[in-house]
Amino acid sequence: MSYGVFIVNLGSPDSPTTPDVRTYLREFLSDPRVIDVPKFLQQTILNLFILPFRPKQSAEAYHEIWTDEGSPLVVSTLKQRALLQERLDIPVVVGMRYGNPSTRSGLEELAKKGVTKFLLIPLYPHYAMSSYETAVVKVQEELAKMGNPMEL
Repeated sequence: MSYGVFIVNLGSPDSPTTPDVRTYLREFLSDPRVIDVPKFLQQTILNLFILPFRPKQSAEAYHEIWTDEGSPLVVSTLKQRALLQERLDIPVVVGMRYGNPSTRSGLEELAKKGVTKFLLIPLYPHYAMSSYETAVVKVQEELAKMGNPMEL
């Protein structure tokens, strides 16, 4: 059996531009564990009240914190991965619940490295349906789509 570690964090837009922030917000806020209302109401709120206005405001905020390396959250998560990898003799990969690198791409990377069983580490300070649970469920869903090639 070949082991690995999969670190999952919330995610970030690909860039601090309005189109990329809109894409990110659409994925994030379409998650039923984030906005816990019936899908029709969720999509109405998202498409009529949030996506027409919020991406521009959020892009401006992201622009304020963006670094030359990219999104601070993604950069710090990749640094955590590198530090953990220095201490382990098994593959350590990163995926984001929303955005890139995606959950799916992280799982595919583990599979390419021959991992058959992995430890999932969602980087959230406590359990919440809108954070920890959605990350774990997403990993399970992606494993099922992949034909469950690895054991979680």
